[in-house]
Amino acid sequence: MNKALMVTKRDGQLEPIDLDKIHRVITWAAEGLENVSVSQVELRSHIQFYEGIRTSDIHETIIKAAADLISKDAPDYQYLAARLAIFHLRKKAYGQFEPPRLYEQVKKLVRMGKYDESLLTDYSREEWEEMNDFLDHWRDMTFSYAAVKQLEGKYLVQNRVTGEIYESAQFLYLLVAASLFSKYPKETRLNYIRRFYDATSTFKISLPTPIMAGVRTPTRQFSSCVLIECGDSLDSINATASAIVKYVSQRAGIGVNAGAIRALGSPIRGGEAFHTGCIPFYKYFQTAVKSCSQGGVRGGAATVYYPIWHLEAESLLVLKNNRGVEDNRVRHMDYGVQLNKLMYQRLIKGGDITLFSPSDVPGLYEAFFADQEKFEQLYEQYEQDPAIRKRTVKAVELFSLLMQERASTGRIYIHNVDHTNTHSPFDPAVAPVRQSNLCLEIALPTKPLTHFHDENGEIALCTLSAFNLGKIENLDELEELADLAVRALDALLDYQDYPVAAARRSSLGRRSLGIGVINYAYYLAKNNVRYSNGSANNLTHRTFEAIQYYLLKASMNLAKELGPCDFFNETRYSQGILPIDNYKKDIDSITSEPLHYDWETLREEIKTYGLRNSTLTALMPSETSSQISNATNGIEPPRGHISVKASKDGILKQVVPNYETLGENYELLWDMPNMDGYLHLVGIMQKFVDQSISANTNYDPQRFEDGKVPMKVLLKDLLTAYKFGLKTLYYQNTRDGADDAQEDMDDGCAGGACKI
Repeated sequence: MNKALMVTKRDGQLEPIDLDKIHRVITWAAEGLENVSVSQVELRSHIQFYEGIRTSDIHETIIKAAADLISKDAPDYQYLAARLAIFHLRKKAYGQFEPPRLYEQVKKLVRMGKYDESLLTDYSREEWEEMNDFLDHWRDMTFSYAAVKQLEGKYLVQNRVTGEIYESAQFLYLLVAASLFSKYPKETRLNYIRRFYDATSTFKISLPTPIMAGVRTPTRQFSSCVLIECGDSLDSINATASAIVKYVSQRAGIGVNAGAIRALGSPIRGGEAFHTGCIPFYKYFQTAVKSCSQGGVRGGAATVYYPIWHLEAESLLVLKNNRGVEDNRVRHMDYGVQLNKLMYQRLIKGGDITLFSPSDVPGLYEAFFADQEKFEQLYEQYEQDPAIRKRTVKAVELFSLLMQERASTGRIYIHNVDHTNTHSPFDPAVAPVRQSNLCLEIALPTKPLTHFHDENGEIALCTLSAFNLGKIENLDELEELADLAVRALDALLDYQDYPVAAARRSSLGRRSLGIGVINYAYYLAKNNVRYSNGSANNLTHRTFEAIQYYLLKASMNLAKELGPCDFFNETRYSQGILPIDNYKKDIDSITSEPLHYDWETLREEIKTYGLRNSTLTALMPSETSSQISNATNGIEPPRGHISVKASKDGILKQVVPNYETLGENYELLWDMPNMDGYLHLVGIMQKFVDQSISANTNYDPQRFEDGKVPMKVLLKDLLTAYKFGLKTLYYQNTRDGADDAQEDMDDGCAGGACKI
């Protein structure tokens, strides 16, 4: 008779393994799931058992065994593994499966310094008991395995040194709601908390990483994106670096506009010395970005912006290039290259682009963003002035270098500054938009700091969230969700702290929000339409019209209650101008969908009451939070029916939503014949989105002769994006021949904070 395997309990004692107990737990986790086998999980688990194994290790072995069985044919293993992981997580957090009552949880974690003490001072015990009844802990069982591991790794309150976890997901969702609505009147706030909790815990509203990880804790900085503009002075450069350090440490992703820095060789101090140019200062910013980790939630990252006509453009375009030496490369940041109509015209007509140092051409840099006619007039005037230092390059050569570097690194981004300002919520005469952020969906006014505490400078922050299109059965559901999202995010602006004065002034003056979408690919599959053939164009027009309309209506209603934002007069909305008034009219050639909402009444209401928020929409990558909601990323087509993401816990497999019934309806990324259909859809979205859109370009070299993507294809797609009004382009992805299911392993924002 074989001797029973001995296991080590949590208290250190040895006892014989209880296989019946293991069987009961797996059987419980498998209840109601299809095409899963308890015996298969047991079989895989037993192979890995060994003498003296700890009971907690046994549980993790069973979880891994279940996760290894996730496949297209048996997607429900992702829920079986998730339930086992939730069971394990709760045992670690509470010592038992059943969570404690809400009030006891809050009291304990406030005492430990893990929850914000205001939770206990803002609410009475009676209110906590009422909120306890809102909780539905069984919703934990709707997570996929990848979602549980992301929650455990990034979002749940924990000790990141010891690995101790202190809460489960429903406490997270409820306490985020309680924190955000704490200053609402007592007679209404519990109603808002219940509704917002229901919307987030059932995945109808998706929350960004900084909110999920931070709201309810003593940390009080939750904006996902920070835009910092650098002026052409040492004081401004130093202030910019200090602001970068401060915000990287606060979990934010950084966009830095550094295009005003004068070029190498420019005279300084009246000709006493030559300027060292942009590269040394970009290195300085890179050091600032990498100086802080972000509490284990993510690493610091930044994108630096400059105009393509900068005198140093040819050197700046290759900064991420693997060739060259450290002296002339700054590889650990990403770059956004700023373009406008005149630059594209020079390309199309086979002309030249003249490069200048911004310091040598007064008014040109400012007009580049604020006034396109003035820019063109000044640019041509300076081209003719022999006294001004300049260099001339063929437009096709400069654009080809840009696209070559974009193709080879994937992370040289495109920023069309004219579209960003002509189709903008802001009046460019008083509040021009000069940059975007790390993930290219934020488009907000900034002003350079002259010193760190400069209150006249403007650092732009944007607070993000997203609607889960896969959870919406009727577009009119968006009215309630828009009201909840706008109220919650607007309240967050007052709830959070502002470590830099210039950010407080901008955030509270403009109250900018960026609400986007996740699960768009599933939404298309569910409606039996595709990215590439135009069949999704009209649906997309209807959907994004509804999103923008209901968000504007929600912000207008909030302005009725609380007043418009202080800088409302710097928006076009204050002049009665809406996104439907100044979009790129080429969109009308690809969709015949009419407007379905009463925009004229809304226009008059906005003119009468104002808006609480200067901006309301932005479409972000949402790489991580889409996993939490078991949704497809943002607006992107999936690379495979199973996505495989790398994490510190190993490889996480996740099957696209409703694969069993809709698998054939999904159009996969590498099945799309070209970029046209996708770019058309992004253009249609941009008609309504008041900020920008994180949109990628994707190429399979094997489709082309010699296995190389022709430059003419890259330039054609760049021009298509411009033609249909896109403000920005994010990653350029190149298929590398690896298994599609294994490819989707970047973390969405180059490690940055706009993952929502």
